[in-house]
Amino acid sequence: MISKSEKETIQLGEKLGNKLQVGMVLTLKGDLAGGKTTFTKGIGKALNIKQVINSPTFTILKIYEGDKKLFHIDAYRLENNSYDLGLEEYEDEGIMVIEWPEYYKDFLPNEYLEINFKYIDDDTRSIEFNGKGDRYQKIVEELNV
Repeated sequence: MISKSEKETIQLGEKLGNKLQVGMVLTLKGDLAGGKTTFTKGIGKALNIKQVINSPTFTILKIYEGDKKLFHIDAYRLENNSYDLGLEEYEDEGIMVIEWPEYYKDFLPNEYLEINFKYIDDDTRSIEFNGKGDRYQKIVEELNV
């Protein structure tokens, strides 16, 4: 799918956020400024999170409270590090969004929703969804993307 604005990226995140259940894991892959955090803001909107969602680059993990908890992880700083954050402890408490999952791939569950972002220009992004497992594939089909 092509998003032509920040607003469209947020709306798509919100559309997905309305389908998410506690225990689900999303991975967001893409270039810097690709729209990953903007998309996460839309998920937060769907979960009625009132806090400002921003990149957890320096803290690695931010936890947001809403109708469901949102665990927002930025694994960028974990490159060349085999440190397990113990995220599986949080899986039953909320929804996990992992930016830069390629730096945390050894610890990802077998099933998750992979979302790939490609920067096209200042306003435009390509966003592709890939469900790893039946329940995630069903969500991709429901999104009609």
